[in-house]
Amino acid sequence: MGTFTLGALQSVPVSTRPDLVSPGVGAAIEALGIGDRVGVVEIDPELSDTAATQAAYDLPSDALANCVIVAGRREGEQRIAACLVLATTRDDINTVVKRRLDVRKASFLPRDDAVSLTGMEFGAITSIGRPEGWPVLVDGLGQPLAP
Repeated sequence: MGTFTLGALQSVPVSTRPDLVSPGVGAAIEALGIGDRVGVVEIDPELSDTAATQAAYDLPSDALANCVIVAGRREGEQRIAACLVLATTRDDINTVVKRRLDVRKASFLPRDDAVSLTGMEFGAITSIGRPEGWPVLVDGLGQPLAP
Protein backbone atom coordinates (compact mmCIF):
# COMPACT_ATOMS: atom_id res chain seq x y z
CA MET A 1 0.00 0.00 0.00
CA GLY A 2 3.01 2.31 0.30
CA THR A 3 3.07 2.84 -3.45
CA PHE A 4 1.24 5.41 -5.50
CA THR A 5 1.68 7.44 -8.64
CA LEU A 6 1.19 11.19 -8.60
CA GLY A 7 2.10 13.06 -11.74
CA ALA A 8 5.52 11.78 -12.82
CA LEU A 9 6.34 10.49 -9.32
CA GLN A 10 6.17 6.82 -8.35
CA SER A 11 6.54 6.08 -4.67
CA VAL A 12 8.04 3.10 -2.91
CA PRO A 13 7.38 2.00 0.67
CA VAL A 14 9.54 3.83 3.21
CA SER A 15 10.65 0.42 4.50
CA THR A 16 12.49 -0.13 1.19
CA ARG A 17 14.15 3.33 1.06
CA PRO A 18 14.75 4.52 4.63
CA ASP A 19 17.63 6.61 3.25
CA LEU A 20 15.05 9.01 1.80
CA VAL A 21 13.75 10.12 5.20
CA SER A 22 15.45 11.76 8.16
CA PRO A 23 16.30 9.64 11.20
CA GLY A 24 13.43 11.28 13.13
CA VAL A 25 10.90 10.54 10.41
CA GLY A 26 12.19 6.98 10.05
CA ALA A 27 11.98 6.39 13.81
CA ALA A 28 8.41 7.76 13.99
CA ILE A 29 7.26 5.58 11.08
CA GLU A 30 9.00 2.53 12.51
CA ALA A 31 7.48 3.12 15.96
CA LEU A 32 4.04 3.20 14.35
CA GLY A 33 4.80 0.04 12.35
CA ILE A 34 3.68 1.61 9.08
CA GLY A 35 6.85 1.52 6.98
CA ASP A 36 5.22 -0.72 4.36
CA ARG A 37 2.12 1.51 4.14
CA VAL A 38 3.79 4.92 3.79
CA GLY A 39 5.18 5.90 0.41
CA VAL A 40 8.25 7.99 -0.26
CA VAL A 41 9.64 9.51 -3.45
CA GLU A 42 13.06 10.84 -4.31
CA ILE A 43 12.92 14.49 -5.37
CA ASP A 44 15.79 16.69 -6.48
CA PRO A 45 16.56 19.05 -3.54
CA GLU A 46 17.09 21.86 -6.05
CA LEU A 47 13.35 21.63 -6.79
CA SER A 48 12.13 22.22 -3.24
CA ASP A 49 10.15 25.28 -4.28
CA THR A 50 6.48 24.31 -4.72
CA ALA A 51 6.17 25.75 -8.23
CA ALA A 52 9.40 24.08 -9.36
CA THR A 53 8.33 20.72 -7.94
CA GLN A 54 4.93 21.03 -9.56
CA ALA A 55 6.39 21.81 -12.98
CA ALA A 56 9.21 19.24 -12.88
CA TYR A 57 7.00 16.34 -11.82
CA ASP A 58 3.73 17.31 -13.55
CA LEU A 59 1.85 17.60 -10.25
CA PRO A 60 -1.60 19.14 -9.83
CA SER A 61 -1.46 22.10 -7.44
CA ASP A 62 -4.42 20.81 -5.43
CA ALA A 63 -2.42 17.67 -4.54
CA LEU A 64 0.42 19.60 -2.87
CA ALA A 65 0.87 20.88 0.67
CA ASN A 66 3.73 22.55 2.50
CA CYS A 67 4.88 22.04 6.06
CA VAL A 68 6.18 25.36 7.34
CA ILE A 69 7.80 25.83 10.72
CA VAL A 70 6.59 28.89 12.60
CA ALA A 71 7.95 30.32 15.85
CA GLY A 72 7.29 33.05 18.35
CA ARG A 73 8.41 33.98 21.86
CA ARG A 74 6.54 34.40 25.11
CA GLU A 75 8.31 35.34 28.33
CA GLY A 76 11.66 34.31 26.85
CA GLU A 77 10.40 30.89 25.75
CA GLN A 78 10.47 30.03 22.06
CA ARG A 79 7.27 28.33 20.91
CA ILE A 80 7.30 26.44 17.62
CA ALA A 81 4.61 24.78 15.48
CA ALA A 82 4.59 22.76 12.28
CA CYS A 83 1.89 24.16 10.00
CA LEU A 84 0.48 22.14 7.10
CA VAL A 85 -0.87 24.44 4.42
CA LEU A 86 -2.26 23.51 1.01
CA ALA A 87 -0.12 24.83 -1.82
CA THR A 88 -3.17 26.53 -3.32
CA THR A 89 -3.74 28.76 -0.28
CA ARG A 90 -1.88 31.41 1.66
CA ASP A 91 -2.34 31.62 5.39
CA ASP A 92 -1.94 34.66 7.56
CA ILE A 93 0.67 33.14 9.83
CA ASN A 94 1.15 36.17 12.05
CA THR A 95 -2.58 36.55 12.77
CA VAL A 96 -3.72 32.97 13.15
CA VAL A 97 -0.70 31.04 14.41
CA LYS A 98 0.31 33.62 16.98
CA ARG A 99 -3.01 33.03 18.76
CA ARG A 100 -2.46 29.26 18.74
CA LEU A 101 1.09 29.65 20.06
CA ASP A 102 0.02 32.41 22.48
CA VAL A 103 2.77 34.77 21.34
CA ARG A 104 2.81 38.46 20.34
CA LYS A 105 4.38 37.81 16.95
CA ALA A 106 4.85 34.63 14.93
CA SER A 107 7.05 34.23 11.88
CA PHE A 108 8.61 31.55 9.73
CA LEU A 109 11.58 29.97 11.44
CA PRO A 110 14.77 30.79 9.50
CA ARG A 111 15.69 28.01 7.04
CA ASP A 112 18.90 26.99 8.83
CA ASP A 113 17.07 26.77 12.17
CA ALA A 114 14.19 24.73 10.70
CA VAL A 115 16.65 22.30 9.11
CA SER A 116 18.78 22.05 12.25
CA LEU A 117 15.90 21.60 14.70
CA THR A 118 13.96 19.08 12.59
CA GLY A 119 16.93 17.15 11.26
CA MET A 120 15.21 17.24 7.86
CA GLU A 121 16.29 18.73 4.55
CA PHE A 122 14.74 21.99 3.44
CA GLY A 123 11.89 21.16 1.08
CA ALA A 124 11.38 17.81 2.80
CA ILE A 125 10.25 18.95 6.24
CA THR A 126 7.23 17.02 7.47
CA SER A 127 5.07 16.96 10.56
CA ILE A 128 5.98 13.28 11.03
CA GLY A 129 9.11 12.99 13.15
CA ARG A 130 9.04 16.62 14.27
CA PRO A 131 10.56 17.46 17.66
CA GLU A 132 8.45 16.50 20.65
CA GLY A 133 6.17 19.23 21.93
CA TRP A 134 5.63 21.00 18.62
CA PRO A 135 1.93 21.17 17.79
CA VAL A 136 0.78 20.50 14.25
CA LEU A 137 -1.64 23.06 12.84
CA VAL A 138 -3.48 21.91 9.73
CA ASP A 139 -5.03 24.07 7.03
CA GLY A 140 -8.75 23.31 6.91
CA LEU A 141 -9.00 22.07 3.31
CA GLY A 142 -8.17 25.37 1.72
CA GLN A 143 -9.56 27.49 4.51
CA PRO A 144 -7.20 29.60 6.62
CA LEU A 145 -5.82 27.91 9.73
CA ALA A 146 -8.59 28.09 12.30
CA PRO A 147 -7.93 30.22 15.39
